Amino acid sequence: MNKKTFEDFNLNPSIIKSVKLLGYNTPSPVQAEVIPIALEGKDIIAKAQTGSGKTAAFAIPILENLQLEENAVQALVLTPTRELAVQVAESFSTLGLYKRINAVSIYGKQPMTIQKTKLAQRVHVVVGTPGRTIDHINNGTLNLDHIRYLVIDEADEMLNMGFLDQVETIIKRVPKTRQTLMFSATLSEEIQQHIVTYMKSPQVIQITPKELTVEKINQRCYFVSDNDKYKLLQDLIVVESMEKCILFCRTKKNVIELASRMRASNYSVTEIHGDMLQQDRLKAMKSFKQGEYTFIVATDVASRGIDVTGVSHVINYDIPLELEAYVHRIGRTGRAGNFGEAITFVTPYEDKFLKSIEEFIGLQIPRANAPTEKDLEKAPKILEKPIITKTSTTPSQVLKLYINAGKKKKIRRGDILGALVNSGNIPSESIGVIEVFDNYSHAHILNGDGTKLLKAMKEINLKGKPVKIEKAREK
Repeated sequence: MNKKTFEDFNLNPSIIKSVKLLGYNTPSPVQAEVIPIALEGKDIIAKAQTGSGKTAAFAIPILENLQLEENAVQALVLTPTRELAVQVAESFSTLGLYKRINAVSIYGKQPMTIQKTKLAQRVHVVVGTPGRTIDHINNGTLNLDHIRYLVIDEADEMLNMGFLDQVETIIKRVPKTRQTLMFSATLSEEIQQHIVTYMKSPQVIQITPKELTVEKINQRCYFVSDNDKYKLLQDLIVVESMEKCILFCRTKKNVIELASRMRASNYSVTEIHGDMLQQDRLKAMKSFKQGEYTFIVATDVASRGIDVTGVSHVINYDIPLELEAYVHRIGRTGRAGNFGEAITFVTPYEDKFLKSIEEFIGLQIPRANAPTEKDLEKAPKILEKPIITKTSTTPSQVLKLYINAGKKKKIRRGDILGALVNSGNIPSESIGVIEVFDNYSHAHILNGDGTKLLKAMKEINLKGKPVKIEKAREK
């Protein structure tokens, strides 16, 4: 049993504070293995499945060693999907909150101009998909000269999606003196050929799938006909306590049909699939993450981008045909030391796919019987549309402040810092990341001092003039 604590790594107190605010008590197996070696500056290959806590495993040592005052991008993280890029950047921002680290995500289907504006700020960490990262490199909006840390996240998925050539192109552009960290569920010959050859005597850390996907996840399957699937789902919703549930379908068509049917039954549900606009996908993900919906119906494209605490159930409404997809899907529950339920529906003629999955994970998935009428009668009565309890992934002590002045009024970061301290009476240690845009600015106020500021005043004195301030609106 792992008895280490995050304090054992001798981390900066600001990082320990963020870790505790996120509710992390003890490091996960991959964190306990990776963090001390990464802090020594060594290259690492970590073979770990989704749900292992690997994002914090590479983010914490990078954040520990970043130079706050250096006005250059020092860490580059490559991810296979847009959702994962957003999620990893948010993790860096949250873990680096009290160290005032600024992390941004760059990905396709979002205008380059929006990302160019973000990259023009003082940015420490960039998280991007390979294609969009190359676009910014070629356009001169992403400078790699000062990169000290390169992370290739989910290299096996990079291979599956045909991104390894682009990854290799980026690797050749970053300084050779960098530290390289690679995370992958598998380590194929092709991955070794494209990536490992660019690493310096990497240490291999292997966390077995059993540790990550079996011990804290109760797996079971139901044999059911296609026509009876929805009735079985409704019955399970009645007898199970589903606080947050992800339902996976194989196709976009199936996602749309199931989500529509559940809405007609008055369930609290949203959906995510490849035909949706990127902003709509992110909005759906955020709404589910914040507890505005109990259910989200998704295709596999989203399975690696859903990093949500408190997912009680994952239901494979359609059994996956790819073996690794099963592991990635069920890894959305049983996270951060919690237990979870993984349910798979198996229709006639799909038993061969079930057997392949069982061989892949090394155990037989228990067979379960559908709830009986007596089970349904004994189940506690619940509202058809659950009461929404909205939660936030941002610590409550943090307020993002909108300031009605920017670069066009010749406002600089130092001007805002001085105004908040002198005019707003905010302690300097409570002022986080400051971003200055053309017509407005944002400042993260920590330790609950932002709420106190807005209660006391609606303006601050900025360069001798009163400037309106308010809580920044969520996008």
